[in-house]
Amino acid sequence: MLHPSYSDLMKVVNQNVEEGATKIVNSRYSIVLATAKRARQLIDGELALVATKGGSKPLSTAIDELNNGKIKIVAEETDSEE
Repeated sequence: MLHPSYSDLMKVVNQNVEEGATKIVNSRYSIVLATAKRARQLIDGELALVATKGGSKPLSTAIDELNNGKIKIVAEETDSEE
């Protein structure tokens, strides 16, 4: 089981969104994509932004970074001209 849960991670990501505004993340899929992308960056040699335990896997580190607010998910802008 994933700790923290997806719903907890979604709350952390959306905590600074004002009431009534569009949330940054509305699905678990967005959390999965963001943490997978960050895990790939860690595998490629980027330094972790949180203290890691020996043998900690890149995905666990990415989840800890997201949960501690060290990384942010940025919503992609859509082209309204299309």
